[in-house]
Amino acid sequence: MSTVQVGGVEWQIYNPQGKRRVLVTKKLVGDRWLRELENADCRVEVCESREILSNQQIAEAIGNRCDAVIGQLTEKWNDDLFGVLKKAGGVVYSNFAVGFDNIDIAAATKHGIPVGNTPGVLTEATAEMAVCLTYAAARHLLEANKYLVEGKYKSWLPDLFLGQQIYRKKLGVIGTGRIGSAYALSMVRGNLMDIVYYDKFTNKKMEQQLEQFNQYLKEIGEKPIEYKNAASMEQVIQEADIVSLHPNLDSSTYHLMNAERLQLMKPNAILVNCARGPIIDEAALVEHCKQNPGFAAGLDVFEHEPALAPGLKDLPNVVIVPHIASATFWTRSAMATIASLNIASILKGYPCWSSGDMTPFVGEPGGNGEPPSDVPPLAAPSILNAKELGLQSLQPSKAAL
Repeated sequence: MSTVQVGGVEWQIYNPQGKRRVLVTKKLVGDRWLRELENADCRVEVCESREILSNQQIAEAIGNRCDAVIGQLTEKWNDDLFGVLKKAGGVVYSNFAVGFDNIDIAAATKHGIPVGNTPGVLTEATAEMAVCLTYAAARHLLEANKYLVEGKYKSWLPDLFLGQQIYRKKLGVIGTGRIGSAYALSMVRGNLMDIVYYDKFTNKKMEQQLEQFNQYLKEIGEKPIEYKNAASMEQVIQEADIVSLHPNLDSSTYHLMNAERLQLMKPNAILVNCARGPIIDEAALVEHCKQNPGFAAGLDVFEHEPALAPGLKDLPNVVIVPHIASATFWTRSAMATIASLNIASILKGYPCWSSGDMTPFVGEPGGNGEPPSDVPPLAAPSILNAKELGLQSLQPSKAAL
């Protein structure tokens, strides 16, 4: 395989004879994504650098001819960059992420460029990480690990790293979409927790599952759990022993957890964020954790990623990991496949999938990443601005015919 140097970084070239040129701004997981692009007669150029590319570097890589790009959440896809892609003959862009707050969708639409993302395959992995952070924060896991490896452990002591017990406590969840409800059900079922959640709409499916769980508890002689959709976020924050954040990031949720709302939480509460960093005012969180040593937090995302607020990494009551909630092999390879199918399908002129169910494209979570049938739907799995661009849609019922 050959390489080229563009924008001061190296790009690996796959299928150099392909008629369509596709840029991929980071090396992706698995190999099916590459096969899908090669099968669409694409020359694929993959950036080998692990650093975040600037818009200038991306523009230089796009050059005078580029049909499509798979980009990252860390890149700012604005009007100028979409203009560069359009001028080079670009017809589609896909984010390697379910989130898209890094993309100016209106600008892409103005330039006639469909924008893809990778939903429906991060649910279980992200919910699992939220569970991990909850336990780690509650039981001083990283602090205790550091104590041990630094040779400070000399003897068992009755009061060594006393943490918060989760069993039968009250769970608070803000945002009960796929990830929020998966986290909630895992915590409630595993720890018999009561739950108070806030969502604009009552999550009837989740409540039905909680009621079924209550029936099981009654059958085995256990006390049922209590659940309710709170009237406000403040009610969740004040009542819950653990608060896990799962809303989308927009103007209404920016700094949702500010100094005022942090003060409403119990002094020994636990705050978990696997959603988006700017949902928390990080400077306010640092100060709150300093003033409340019994308080704990578990964070996978940060306000100014990859930078951390001053003092955050030094807090003993905060567990931080580098945005790895979706970092399981199945999830990241499924994301890569969906991103590549967004590109390949638009290039082939296929319609856009009208369902959020990605199973027909990548199979069930934990599987081999292949579709359940020999031929996946001939459609782009997830195009965010399909309606605005007037793109044809494909109904799942018709795909099965």
